[in-house]
Amino acid sequence: MKTKKLTISALFIAIGVLAGQMVYIPIGASKCFPIQHTLNVLCAVFLGPWYGVVNAFCISLIRNFMGTGSLMAFPGSMMGALLAGQIYRMTKNNYGAAMGEIFGTSILGGFLAVPIAIFVMGNAVGAFAYVVPFFISTAGGSIIAVLLLKSKVFVQAAKKIVGENVLH
Repeated sequence: MKTKKLTISALFIAIGVLAGQMVYIPIGASKCFPIQHTLNVLCAVFLGPWYGVVNAFCISLIRNFMGTGSLMAFPGSMMGALLAGQIYRMTKNNYGAAMGEIFGTSILGGFLAVPIAIFVMGNAVGAFAYVVPFFISTAGGSIIAVLLLKSKVFVQAAKKIVGENVLH
C-alpha cells in the first residue's frame, strides 16, 4: 500500500506543478491556484494529512524553483492540506475536508503569510492582506474537489486506483 500511496502522491505533485502553472488567478500580491486546493482535498481523502502536507510543500517548492510560484504558496497550501486531512481523518466527510482546506488555507495560512511577506519579502502588509485572496483560491479549488468526489465516474475510478475502503 505504501508504494501505491507514493505513486498517487507523485501523480498529484505532477498534476499540481503542470496544471497549477496553467490555471491561476492573480489577486493582489499573490497568485491564486485553485488546482492546488483541489489536490489538497483529494489528497486528504485518498492519502491522509501527512501526504497532503508533503505534497503541498513539494508542489510549492517545485513551482518556486521554476519561477511560476510564490513564497505565499507555502503557508496557505500546507496549512490547508493539514487541516483538510485531519478533519477528514476524524469525520470521513468530504465536506469537512473541504471546509478544513478553506479554513486552513484562508485564515491560518493567510495569517502565516504575513510574517513571510514582511520579513522575507520586505512587503509591509496588514494582518488580513492574504485572507481574501487565499479564500478565493481555496474556495474555488475546494468546490471543484467536492464536485469530483460526488461524481460517480470519478469515485469509481478512484476506488480502483486507491482501493475500495478509502472512499466512504
